[in-house]
Amino acid sequence: MHHLLNELTTEQPNLNTSTIDQLTSEQIVALINNEDRQVADVIQSILPQIAQAADYIVEAFGKGGRLFYVGAGSSGRIGILDASECPPTFGTDPTLVQGLIAGGERAIKDAVEGAEDNEELGAQDMNTHGVGKHDVVIGIAASGRTPYVLGAMKRSRELGATVIGLCNNHGTPMIALAQLMLEAVVGPEVILGSTRMKSGTAQKLILNMLSTTAMIRVGKVYQNLMVDLHPSNAKLIFRSKRIIGMATGASEEDVHTAYTAADGHVKTAIVMLLAKVSAKEARNMLTQSDGFVRQAIKLAADV
Repeated sequence: MHHLLNELTTEQPNLNTSTIDQLTSEQIVALINNEDRQVADVIQSILPQIAQAADYIVEAFGKGGRLFYVGAGSSGRIGILDASECPPTFGTDPTLVQGLIAGGERAIKDAVEGAEDNEELGAQDMNTHGVGKHDVVIGIAASGRTPYVLGAMKRSRELGATVIGLCNNHGTPMIALAQLMLEAVVGPEVILGSTRMKSGTAQKLILNMLSTTAMIRVGKVYQNLMVDLHPSNAKLIFRSKRIIGMATGASEEDVHTAYTAADGHVKTAIVMLLAKVSAKEARNMLTQSDGFVRQAIKLAADV
């Protein structure tokens, strides 16, 4: 294994930080910040591939497919984070975007011995979740060679899913298993091999891009407002009404009336106010337009 670690960019010593243990807090955070600045530039160089990945996801959603993020350790946690934020932000079903981690739920908090080294476990998790030809599976691993992730990618490929690899090294074993590779090679970490840092940041930025882009493309956003959010608490109810107000320019009173008539469904309330129709008509228009607010309003104008 040692020779493999020697080859990985993520495992190289960082010459900029070799005396970091002798620095003040201010100097340390300045060094970390300097390294972090490079992450966005690296991602910029692979934007076409990220866009292609987003298109695959949009296509999958259109066919009733799902998106799976699969990782071990930090990579697994970052996938779970992005997946768990989709339902409150975009009103999606919790099964639409799922994050899977080697060792299962317990591994979110505690390291599970040996789970990431088990290729068979990765394959089993794909079977358990019924991965199929309409799904997209994104294997995430800084090294690009975590056995659990490779096992999941290999099995997903056999099951006919679209398989994407996300890693932080060039030329990894993922290449043989993925239809598309996202290689965000951010260079050696501030602390040798601490891939929760730049590598993890790159992964988080990319997953945010993928889920947000896909949700915009399937009509979860009107203007730049999240109009499909699920108002599950006081903050989100307030935000929902604020979004309706911003999208329509209607008075607080009219917003409240529409929100109530729409049973708290933001898109319905927006269409009601902009197309001047009842909640029932607004729902019909949204159904006809596949949930796209602009098209729904256009339907009203065409009538």
